[in-house]
Amino acid sequence: MEYKPHEYQKYAIDFIETHPQAAVLLGCGLGKTSITLTALNDLMFDSFVVRKPLIIAPIRVCRNSWAAELAKWDHLDGMTCSLILGTREQRLAALRNKADLYIINRENVQWLIEESGLPFDFDMVVIDEMSSFKNHQSKRFKALRKVRPFVKRIIGLTGTPCSNGLMDLWAQFRLLDKGERLGKRIGQYRDAYFKPDWNGYTYSLLPGADKAIYAKIADISISMKTTDYLQMPELVSVSIPVILQGLELEQYQKMESEMVLPYANDEITAANAAVLCGKLVQLSSGCIYTDNGNTKLIHNRKLDALEDLIEAQNGKPVLVAYWYQHERDRIMARFDARDLRSDQDIADWNAGKIPIALIQPSSAGHGLNLQDGGSTIIWFTLPWSLELYQQTNARLWRQGQRAESVVIIHLTAVGTIDENIMMALECKDKTQAAMMKAVKASIK
Repeated sequence: MEYKPHEYQKYAIDFIETHPQAAVLLGCGLGKTSITLTALNDLMFDSFVVRKPLIIAPIRVCRNSWAAELAKWDHLDGMTCSLILGTREQRLAALRNKADLYIINRENVQWLIEESGLPFDFDMVVIDEMSSFKNHQSKRFKALRKVRPFVKRIIGLTGTPCSNGLMDLWAQFRLLDKGERLGKRIGQYRDAYFKPDWNGYTYSLLPGADKAIYAKIADISISMKTTDYLQMPELVSVSIPVILQGLELEQYQKMESEMVLPYANDEITAANAAVLCGKLVQLSSGCIYTDNGNTKLIHNRKLDALEDLIEAQNGKPVLVAYWYQHERDRIMARFDARDLRSDQDIADWNAGKIPIALIQPSSAGHGLNLQDGGSTIIWFTLPWSLELYQQTNARLWRQGQRAESVVIIHLTAVGTIDENIMMALECKDKTQAAMMKAVKASIK
């Protein structure tokens, strides 16, 4: 296929080529993969400043996005890639293969650098979904930081750089510029822009700190929103209230207030706030894991509401986002639904062969093109992560969606933690939107 880039794509390509360190913050559907591959092609075969690039991406994105895009466009014809996936032997063989590009899933970054036994001789690194390196204590971050001084060029791609607040930015930009803008150590960043909260382990921005942070990173960052450059279908977001009644609500309130919910032979405890939140989310969805790993059914209110919504679709395909395994099992027990786990599942969904499809955001929230299969997504359970929420919605609300509107439906149990999660996502969205606007590319 002939590649005819839009003006914003030309701008992004040029930005990558002229900035050895770059944060390219592109909304879903703007073609970040084809933009980056085009820039790599120019850097390798026109200006000859790049010899051996490494692309780090989510595992499904490695196959379904990067490898597929490389084979899609005429101007990339002849450019070869080696997928560093599979068993240890398969990964080692892929590393020894002669290719133009090397593509590895982010879970194997530490293995590549510290355990493969082969020299890290890549002179350029592309981090797809750079936000997956936001944890400065993660093994993948520490491993990549170790070899960062030997990498001449590095590009970070993401549409959600600070889904949980501006603290997320430090680790990502530490990899990009080796600490030049936001400090070499996380403590420097915290002291300069944040103050500790009353609990001692969370932080709040100092007055004016957000603008100061944006100014620091603006010279190596561009930001583009999908709606600014593409004719997108209308996005309709609605919440469907789910009412818990009688004993159901009493059990929920007991867990919330006492952090203990006794059963005949099992006791469910919440040792800290994080565990409690998980328990409450499960309770609101209708089923909960006990301390010994069993499940206890509390109610079917959300399943009943889901059934009503599916019937109202009159055969129109729906994508249902779940979080816990017991949610998936209960949904599949009631409906003729299929979990989108394999490439064949995805192909069947896009071909219109699956009326009810299930998706788990943490395992399938990035890089999948699902817009051909439907235009309605129902959130059975919301995640705390804005990144996973937005990325999952973007599987349908993206360029190529043929429907006039995409409908996002949230099943929200009234008076439960569901409402708190919805509010948290909205607040985080404001934080991220401000950051994106501050470094937004000005394209004439």
